[in-house]
Amino acid sequence: MNPVHNPEVDGKKNIFNEQPSKWAATWREYKKCRYLFLLLAPVMIWYAVFAYGPMYGIQLAFKDFRIMDGIWGSPWVGFKHFEFLFFQSPDFLMILKNTIIISFLHILFGFPAPIILALLINEIRSGAFKRVAQSLTYLPHFFSWVILSGILITLLSPSSGVVNYLLQLVGLESVYFLGDPNHFRSTLVISAIWKEVGWGTIIYLAALAGVQPEMYEAAVMDGASRWRQTLSITLPTIMPVIVLMFILRIGNVMDAGFDQILNLYSPATYSVADILDTYVYRVGLQNFQFSLTTAVGLFKNVIAFALVLATNYMAKRFGQQGLF
Repeated sequence: MNPVHNPEVDGKKNIFNEQPSKWAATWREYKKCRYLFLLLAPVMIWYAVFAYGPMYGIQLAFKDFRIMDGIWGSPWVGFKHFEFLFFQSPDFLMILKNTIIISFLHILFGFPAPIILALLINEIRSGAFKRVAQSLTYLPHFFSWVILSGILITLLSPSSGVVNYLLQLVGLESVYFLGDPNHFRSTLVISAIWKEVGWGTIIYLAALAGVQPEMYEAAVMDGASRWRQTLSITLPTIMPVIVLMFILRIGNVMDAGFDQILNLYSPATYSVADILDTYVYRVGLQNFQFSLTTAVGLFKNVIAFALVLATNYMAKRFGQQGLF
């Protein structure tokens, strides 16, 4: 008995059989965008060479590196360098504490600064004045800390600096901002804000440009003040960007500002200014203890990765969009 063929059913089967697999569809999309990926190739090569390639040297943290034997030929020593850092080094805990304190001071005062400045710039109605204000606040970012440290040393000099001259005019004593441990950290934070606050406003100003004007018009009709509009419309709208930038900033909490501190600190302020990066520079490059400083770098990266995961998790728990 010959089977009865149903054209509709057979057609559906053919349609399903002819549907491409997910991988085939994905490959076709990649082929369609192959020229865009070609433009991305230099960036991928840069990351492969300068970001992922050096990971080969992580094994130095578990070896006693000898230059003549090379990385692969040096003997394994396990967790010897980590044991030295946490249980034998007289300075590591102090250096770790300095790094955490300075980083959290930067976050506490430096992270909100570009948000506040962006809100203020956004309220300026004169286009010309807004451009001038943005240019003036961006300018310090393009100077290296080598140049800015020379400017700060001159301005804050206890004998000939302009700042101390003004303090003396109002009857106050001179302050050695860069030599007194009681004032050094605050000087670091304030100078870092001055350098980067303008540059940090760029992404927030871009986010503010995406706020719909109709929302402000409706708020004005309801009698909302500018302060209420900021709290109820502006900040909630740009909150995803703020959360994203905060997660990224937490990932850099173990980087307290190597360039700035290296150019400004002195032996008189080591007790409050010596951080992990300056320790790595001093011990690794000057004393050639590469294995020990690799262990410090690995420790920093593990802590930073854990903080990013924790912050991302907390952001999602509070209803915000995380990194992943």
